[in-house]
Amino acid sequence: MISISGLGSSTALKLIDATRDKQLELMRNSAANKRAEEAFRDRIGDITTPEELVADFEVYSYVMRAFDLEDQIFGKGLIRKMLESNPTEPSSLLNRLTDSRFREMHLTLGFTTEEGPQTPDLTDPDFLSDVITRFYNRQYINENDAQNETVGTVLEFRDKVGDISNWFEVLASEKLTNFFQVALSLPTQMSAFDLDRQKSLLQEKFDIEKLADPAEREKLISKYVAISDAINPQGFQANSIALDLLQSYNLGGQFVPITIDVAAITFSASRLYR
Repeated sequence: MISISGLGSSTALKLIDATRDKQLELMRNSAANKRAEEAFRDRIGDITTPEELVADFEVYSYVMRAFDLEDQIFGKGLIRKMLESNPTEPSSLLNRLTDSRFREMHLTLGFTTEEGPQTPDLTDPDFLSDVITRFYNRQYINENDAQNETVGTVLEFRDKVGDISNWFEVLASEKLTNFFQVALSLPTQMSAFDLDRQKSLLQEKFDIEKLADPAEREKLISKYVAISDAINPQGFQANSIALDLLQSYNLGGQFVPITIDVAAITFSASRLYR
């Protein structure tokens, strides 16, 4: 991964955007990732139930990481029951878990539907491609987030924004909630309110239908980054000098140094809230 430590978040985003394909290629070529992907491809098709999934720790871990649930890997009992639960039953475990990551995994794997338990076709090429793409995309987001949380939150917003249709979907994600609280100049203390009150506060500040407009998304990102770095400075460096040293592209068998010259950012933090 490219190091973005010490860079302002705006500069860091420009750098990782310019090198994203290269970073993903390096991840795919990692020996550990190749082994994990091969095990997933080879054995996921033999799994027919949630019980069998959690019993194959290597495949199970790959799937959990693909859905950003690595922090829940050792909760096998919970994951099994969640995957077995009826998605349309209000009192089911799935519907009692507020974290949207669980629902995403449940619906993608499809072990249980409103008709009850079923044996999904986990050899389907589209399914395999979807989970593998999720795995590398999640690794890309998490590794950059580990270096700079502001950058990680922006990457999370970009990844999820196309699926956001209501404020409850935002509130189901800690990072998305933080993104909108900061970008809309709302206090973090609002998270202590009930969900309906939080939704009303967000609704008063922003029309969620505007998220369909790429220009509106970029405005939100710019404001979020500026405010976040004003509150938690990332340690700005001389941009063009730092970026000269960071990375090269492999083009046609030759390594060609790249320079991304990003204009220095100056602002008054107080103006961000006006």
